Amino acid sequence: MRRRDPLARKGLLRRLPEAWRQPLAVVGGVLAVAWVVIALAAPWLAPHDPLAQELPRLAPPGPGHWFGTDQLGRDILSRVMYGARVSIPLTLLLVALSVLIGGLLGAIAGYFGRWADETIMRLADLVFAFPTVILAMVVAAALGASLGNAVLAVLVVAWPAYARVTRGLVLGVREREFVLSGRLLGFSVWRSLRVDVLPNVTGPVLVLATLDIGTALLLLSGLSFLGLGAKPPSPEWGAMVASGVEVFDSWWVATFPGLAILTVVLAFNFLGDTLRDALDPRTARAIKERAL
Repeated sequence: MRRRDPLARKGLLRRLPEAWRQPLAVVGGVLAVAWVVIALAAPWLAPHDPLAQELPRLAPPGPGHWFGTDQLGRDILSRVMYGARVSIPLTLLLVALSVLIGGLLGAIAGYFGRWADETIMRLADLVFAFPTVILAMVVAAALGASLGNAVLAVLVVAWPAYARVTRGLVLGVREREFVLSGRLLGFSVWRSLRVDVLPNVTGPVLVLATLDIGTALLLLSGLSFLGLGAKPPSPEWGAMVASGVEVFDSWWVATFPGLAILTVVLAFNFLGDTLRDALDPRTARAIKERAL
């Protein structure tokens, strides 16, 4: 007799593919949705003004300030909530731009080959030749310390990964029969690339982008932690952790922003792993067989 997954009998989960019913997928989805809701509703959910210095300084967590206060008397819970409005949208924008730029350059390199391939891949190799964090720090320092420049610095070091992955996928697709048939039917180069090639490489790139959201958030927060990103009094998580280091005995100042970063990174890593399993036919089939 077949044994069904208990989650399959509950509400909307019944309509989801098996891969999305796994515990880690549910945890990742709940955490991601929770942070998106917090980011959107922070002005209504936050108990205090994130910039107001109206509470006792370095007060431990307790009623009235559940995450405690920092050295300037600001409510940490409110600052963490408002920090979601800074860190999460910038991280998503950063990953989207990296996918767009890297994916487009990688598709051009893989489809056209020759001088286009050599030029783009040598440029990507030049970026890969430097440690990611060090290169991002150099670019951010050269542009000037600000949150916008930190995003540009991370973008400089993030796009080559998408270019290389997309190039490899396009190389494997461009000689397939359906692509050649389209060209014989009179498709232009750009139509062939858009209609026949790109839809067949979107899945792996999307998985990489989902997994890379956590990495981008860590790198962006790291630049702010080092003083190369957000500037006070902006409620950005990396800068909040840096301010907590100055008062190490008051553990709550750095702990709660750090936990916010941790939960967002875990959420998108879980979602990325689930998306990879869902898009891989063999893995999806194995998950479905285990659930039966």
